[in-house]
Amino acid sequence: METVVKKENGGSDNSLNDWLPVTSKREAKWWYAAIHNVTGMVGAGILGLPYAMSQLGWGPGVTILLLSWLITLYTLWQMIEMHEIVPGKRFDRYHELGQYTFGEKLGLWLIVPQQFMVQAGCDIVYMVTGGSSLMKIYNIVWPNGRPIKLTYFIMMYASVQFFLSNLPNFNSIVGISLTAAIMSLSYSAMAWIASAIKGTQSDTNYGSRYPTSAGHIFGFLSGLGTVAFTFSGHNIVLEIQATIPSTPDKPSKIAMWKGSLLAYIIIGLCDFPVAFVGYLVFGRFVDDNLMISLEKPIWLIAIANIFVVIHVIGSYQVFAMPVFDMLESFLVLKLKYQPSRMLRLVTRSTYVGITMFIVIAFPFFGSLLSVLGGIAFAPTSFYLPCIIWLIICKPKKYSASWLLNWAFIIVGVSLTILAPIGAIRDIVVQSGSYKFFS
Repeated sequence: METVVKKENGGSDNSLNDWLPVTSKREAKWWYAAIHNVTGMVGAGILGLPYAMSQLGWGPGVTILLLSWLITLYTLWQMIEMHEIVPGKRFDRYHELGQYTFGEKLGLWLIVPQQFMVQAGCDIVYMVTGGSSLMKIYNIVWPNGRPIKLTYFIMMYASVQFFLSNLPNFNSIVGISLTAAIMSLSYSAMAWIASAIKGTQSDTNYGSRYPTSAGHIFGFLSGLGTVAFTFSGHNIVLEIQATIPSTPDKPSKIAMWKGSLLAYIIIGLCDFPVAFVGYLVFGRFVDDNLMISLEKPIWLIAIANIFVVIHVIGSYQVFAMPVFDMLESFLVLKLKYQPSRMLRLVTRSTYVGITMFIVIAFPFFGSLLSVLGGIAFAPTSFYLPCIIWLIICKPKKYSASWLLNWAFIIVGVSLTILAPIGAIRDIVVQSGSYKFFS
C-alpha cells in the first residue's frame, strides 16, 4: 500500500515514496546496480583477507572463501527474485520483505535491527579506515612533520560526508559510487600484484600463527567472521533494485541480476587474488592489513591509501542511503514531521555526526569486524534469504531447492554462533592496547 503524507499547506497529498531516497527516482540502469554492489562489497576489509587466511589455513581458508562466495551469490539471486514475487507489489526495502514473510511487527523487529547494525557498522568502519588512511598518507609524505592525532583526520573525512550526505538519492551518488568502485579495484590489484612481485620469502611458512591450541581455535573462529564481513552487500540489494524501473514486460530483476552478477564476478576477481597471493607470499606472519606487510615501495603504499580514502568515501554513502531512508520514514510516519530539505539536512547531519563521534571515541572499532560479521552480516547475507524463500516459495520437501536452502541455513547459523566467539576473545586479549579518543 502506498504511503501518503499531507502537504504542510493543506493541499493535495504527496507520495512519501516520491520523497524518500530509495524510491524517489526509479531511473537506474543495470550498470548502476553493478557499480553500487562493487562499491558496497569490495570494502577496505579486503586487505584483511590474507590475515583471515592465516587464521584459517590453506585448505579451510580456500574452501570457506569459495563457499561463502557461492552461497551469497545464490542468496543474492533469491533477494532479487523476491523483490517482485507478489504480483503488482515491489518490496523496496529488506524489512518490507521481512514484514510480508513474518508479519508486520515480527518482520520489522527481525530485520531492521540487524540491517541497521550492518549499515551503521559499515559506515563506522569506513570512517575509521578513512581517517586512518589519511593519517598514513600524512606520515608517509611528511615523515618529519608535526604529529597530528587520528581524531583530526577522522574529522577531515567526516567533513566530506557532511557535504555528500545532502545528495537526495541513490541515483545522485552513482558518479561517486563509480569512482569508489574504480578505486577499490585499483588498490586491491596493487596489493596482490605488488605481493606477487615481491615473491614468497625464504622464511615464509604456513603453520599456525598462534602458539597455543586454544589461540588457534579462537583465531579460526575469528577468521570466519572476517570472511562473513566480506560478503555484506545483501543489506542494500533490495534498496538498489528499488531504483530500477520495472514493467510487466521487463521486470526490474532482469537488469538487477545482470548488474549484480557482473559485480559478483568482479568481487571474486578482487577478493581471491588478494587473499590467496597475500597469504602465499607472507604466510602466517602477514599483517591484518596487507599493505603494512608490503612496507615498500613507499610511493605505492601512499597511492594505495589515497585510493582507499576515495573508496570509503563512496562506500559510506552507499550504506548510508538506506539508513537515511529508514530514519526519514520514521520521522515522517511516526513522529509526523513534514518532508522537507531542513528535515533531511538535520537528520543526515546528525547521523554523520554520531558515527564520527563513535569513531573518535572508539578508534579501535574496526576490531569488532568479526563480531559484526557473525552477529549481523551472516544472518542477513547467508541464511535469512533462504528462510524467507522457504516460507514464500514453499519448495517441495526434500527437493533439491529445499535441501540446498536448509544446508545454507545450517552453514549461516553456524557462522552466527561461532564467529563472534573468536572475535570477542581477540578483543579481550588485545584490549590492553586500545586507546579511547586517540
